Amino acid sequence: MITDTGDRPEALAGVDDVVCDGRTALVTGSTSGIGRAVALALGRLGAAVIVHGRDVDAGVDVVDELRGVGAEATFVRADFSDPEDVRELAATVRGRTDGVDLLFANAGGLFRSGRLTDLGVEYTFHINHLGPFLLTAELAGHLTEDARVVTTASAAHRGVSFDPDRVERVDSYSPTWAYGHSKLANVLFARELGRRLSDAGRSIPSNAVHPGAIPGSGFARFLPRPLPSVVASLEALPGVTSVADGAAELLYVGLSPRTADVTGRYFAGQSERVPSSAATDDRTARRLWEYSVDRLDLDEPVVDGPSTTG
Repeated sequence: MITDTGDRPEALAGVDDVVCDGRTALVTGSTSGIGRAVALALGRLGAAVIVHGRDVDAGVDVVDELRGVGAEATFVRADFSDPEDVRELAATVRGRTDGVDLLFANAGGLFRSGRLTDLGVEYTFHINHLGPFLLTAELAGHLTEDARVVTTASAAHRGVSFDPDRVERVDSYSPTWAYGHSKLANVLFARELGRRLSDAGRSIPSNAVHPGAIPGSGFARFLPRPLPSVVASLEALPGVTSVADGAAELLYVGLSPRTADVTGRYFAGQSERVPSSAATDDRTARRLWEYSVDRLDLDEPVVDGPSTTG
């Protein structure tokens, strides 16, 4: 629990003096962990916050907390493995707002067992990449001209390469490989989105962030027993990244004046970092984009407006 204003994520990110009055933020996966901490920080800074998650009760609790600090807030439920849910989320956001100024694509997880979604894609890849890709595509035309897009990635992207064939089967499923592969997709997506937005004449930064290894984020619930309890016990140890620290990483990229003109990059430790060589391959980034468009049956160009089914 944060007991001092100096421990708040916005203070840790050095953006506690940023005024977000009149700005609208959508934070996916914001019913717990770092997403919740980001949502609450944005509310304290004056933003109107759209809270997203699958747990209605948890979403209502976060909305109540936001309203308690004087922020305008609403909750929208959506399951990222269901494209129609994602499209309905985007439609709700478009219908209730004049535009989105801050899009934090934070929802995701590591899953113990492998299964295919209705699109014939492995669940981890769908939740962590295709869901955010579709949401961004559907909201592209609703992003304001001074908007920012922040994608929660991970250092786990290192050591894997893009393999579209492997995400269409679950034999010999490896949770750690699937997670790392989906996080590689996050970094590549942020890079390619930034390039395409720039090519379309839109000065909207798109960046990926590694928030750190965070015991209190709720991530451990996806791990096999007894690891969740072991990870939870680490939270009190000095030097372990806290939820507030992780949220600060996202807020730094999303709000700091220092990152306002930076796009297509990867951040960690509130600094720009060099990701893996696989994550800086522009041909791979284009392949991933084209694969995602095809799988989701979208029309190009995605960044010029809300996508429609083909």
